Formats: sequence, C-alpha cells, structure tokens
Amino acid sequence: MINLFLYCRSGYEKECAAEIQHRTAELNIGGFVKTNKKDGYVIFQCFNAGDATILAQKIKLDSLIFARQMFAAKELLKNLPENDRITPIMEALSDVRNAGELRVETPDTNEAKERTAFCRKFTVPLRQKLKSAGNLLRKESDSRPIIHVCFIASGTAYVGFSFSNNSSPYPMGIPRLKMASDAPSRSTLKLDEAFIHFIPEEEHELRLSSGMNAVDLGACPGGWTYQLVRRGMFVAAVDNGAMDEGLMETGQVKHYQADGFRFEPPRKNIYWLVCDMIEKPSRVAELIEAWAINGWFKEAMFNLKLPMKSRYQDVTTMLETMATVLNENEIKNFSIKCKHLYHDRDEVTVYLSLNPTQA
Repeated sequence: MINLFLYCRSGYEKECAAEIQHRTAELNIGGFVKTNKKDGYVIFQCFNAGDATILAQKIKLDSLIFARQMFAAKELLKNLPENDRITPIMEALSDVRNAGELRVETPDTNEAKERTAFCRKFTVPLRQKLKSAGNLLRKESDSRPIIHVCFIASGTAYVGFSFSNNSSPYPMGIPRLKMASDAPSRSTLKLDEAFIHFIPEEEHELRLSSGMNAVDLGACPGGWTYQLVRRGMFVAAVDNGAMDEGLMETGQVKHYQADGFRFEPPRKNIYWLVCDMIEKPSRVAELIEAWAINGWFKEAMFNLKLPMKSRYQDVTTMLETMATVLNENEIKNFSIKCKHLYHDRDEVTVYLSLNPTQA
C-alpha cells in the first residue's frame, strides 16, 4: 500500500495533515500530503510502496487528535465503469485475503452524503464477490483486517484495509448517537461520545457508576450534567445561569450560582470533573491543572475551544504544558488523551486521568 487515508472533519484537513506529517517524520517514513479544504479526508502518499501498511500499524489511531479513522490504500481508482465497478476494485484488492469486514464509505461532507444510498446498495454485491474470491471471510470477524472502499466522487475510489486492533469500530469513525428528547441541549452528545470513546465499555460500570460525585463547571443549561445524571451520579452544577428544571427535579443536582474559575468544591470526594466552558483554551487548561494539583478529582473530561490559527500546534503545546505542570507539581501518575470527536465542532475533547492504571 502506498497511501495512508485519514478521515477528518470537513474544514480540519490542514490540522490533520500537519499532525500526520509530524507523526510520519518521527518514524522516518518519507512522503507528502495531498488534500483540499472541505474534502473531509487527507492522503499521506509514501515514497516507498508498502510504507502505508507500516504506518497503519505503528501509528495508533487513538493517539491522533484530528483523524477519526485511517486505512492503508492503493493508488486512486478513477473512471470506474458504471456497468462494472466491482471488477477493478476486486483487482486492486487481490492481495488482501480473509478480511473480517467490508465498509463502503464516503467522506463526511454534504456533497458526499449524496452517495450514501449508493454505498449501501453497492455493499451487498461487492461483499458477495469478495467472499467468493476469498478476500473476505464468509462470517464477519472482529480480529481480521477491515476492507475499506471510499468513494470520493462518482466512479472514483480509494480501496485498502485497516487493522482491526487499530481502527474505529464505526464506519468513517462516526458513532451514531441519539439525541434524548429530554436533554437540555445538543452539547450533551459531546460528553456522551467522549465517555464512549475514552472509557472502555467493560469499565463503564466501575468508572461511570451510580452514586459517584461529579462537578460540572459552566454547566448551564445542563447538557453535560444530563449525561452524569442519567448514569446515576450526584452533580454539583456550577454556573451563574439557569439550570434545566427537569434536571433539578431529579434530586441529583445541586446548583451553585458561581464563577467556575473561582469555585472550590465544599467536599473533596469528587470522582468526575467535566467542563465545557466557552473560554480561552489556555485558561481552561490552567483551571484543570489547578484542580488536579489540589487533588479534587480522579478523572476529568473537558473541551478546549479552537479559535487559534495553528490549531494542531497550539493544542499539542497546551497538552505538553499541562503534562509539564503536573510533573513539576509531583503528580506522576496521570494520563492525558485528546480527540477531535464527531460531535465536537471548533473544539477538542481532552481526557485526564489521575489514575491511569484504570485508563
């Protein structure tokens, strides 16, 4: 494979490109980036054939901030005939054997969404052909590589594969979450996705359990508090604004009308700290650092807004600064992870654990 294909949010191709160039340079693998603004994807074309397969193994998807999904791909297939798109795709995948799953996809753009119906319809005959030829197992397997066919235009596609242990469980890396009718705001989906992404499902009962105490800084009207309450937690909601009445009626929320930057928890038995304040990202990062230094939480989820121009560099600098500050304050046992999640807009979600043996 010669190309590494990376899905990202439309408009964030520049950040995704800067990140993958940085990471490939660390591995001394040469190549160059190909992308256009609003494409919803980035191509890193390697100088040497086979290097994209190495990258798809060695660069951990979870360690990338701006890529939702990635796969090693062949050269772009162009002018696929309308009466037989399957044959050239099969030829391109001839050296992929016994894969466990097929995904026919498009980038996440308004233009590409017009091809989703075709992708669903095309998946059925292509899957049958791949199974008959031995490219795809008769029964799906989550321990085998995943075949990707991404149509970037009608009759134009990248084909390749990802490794199942280094791949998003969702097509294009997009989880399909349902907005609850009683949630106070759509921001609730950001924290829901963050918990799904950063906390392994088998640990939800232990680390997102009923009876825990949590603090939501900048809580109003309660989108993030809603996710804590529905998991049975007791929440200190800190905000000068008004909280959703339905949340207050649960008896699980205590509203502190206060400035989130000045608030100090009256009790120091907080497990979760969450924060989605519309503030300068450096100021939010410093606030979380202060809470960590004081030992006021065990795990935190917070967003950093991205108003800056060099967003990848600025985000990585803030994360590096946070790690330095925690180390200087003799907090040795911590883990920081960051992702531009699907339900994030111009922001990234950061997860900080002060007990990474669980994370």
